[in-house]
Amino acid sequence: MTEWLFVFAAYLVGSTPTSLWVGRAFHGVDLRREGSGNLGATNAFRILGWRSALPVVVVDILKGWAPVALFPLLIGGVPNDGWLIAIGAAAVAGHVFSFWVGFRGGKGVATSAGVFLALAPTALLVALVVWLAVVATSGYVSLGSILAAVALPPAVMLTPHRGGGAVTLFALGLAGFVIWAHRSNIRRLARGEESRFRRRGADTRGAGHE
Repeated sequence: MTEWLFVFAAYLVGSTPTSLWVGRAFHGVDLRREGSGNLGATNAFRILGWRSALPVVVVDILKGWAPVALFPLLIGGVPNDGWLIAIGAAAVAGHVFSFWVGFRGGKGVATSAGVFLALAPTALLVALVVWLAVVATSGYVSLGSILAAVALPPAVMLTPHRGGGAVTLFALGLAGFVIWAHRSNIRRLARGEESRFRRRGADTRGAGHE
């Protein structure tokens, strides 16, 4: 019973709509009505600028890291790896389907990164390098997120991690979810219509699709 309470608590932590609250508090902007309408870090960067988006990214990562890293300490450890995965999955689900905003949210990339920062930091570093390389060379944040998610499962298998084989399965499921969440981006990439990353204040026609 205690483990289920902590799974629910992880969902509550993950559901914190960081970008929405930062946009409202410091810019008077509702990100649900700006750019892509997505409450993820990319839309926050495009609409609010990097100074406001940076703390959004940090908090969104912590929303995934803290439940996985700290909750087991509070309950004296989890009885099996499945509970550890459930806590991480609940945090990601909270970010993507936040009850604060009608079960909307971001696409879960930063919060998922926080989960794997706790479970498999070396594999996360590999995925981060892939993301940086793709975004730097192509300018497509969405493509970087997709390819980083695809790179994560083999990186988990080949590097030390917590949670045993269940973490590899979780990484596979997460990769599939990230691809699904970016399905509209994939269609635009195929048509050559996806927007490249631009700084705030630059030409943003069609921006905000991430």
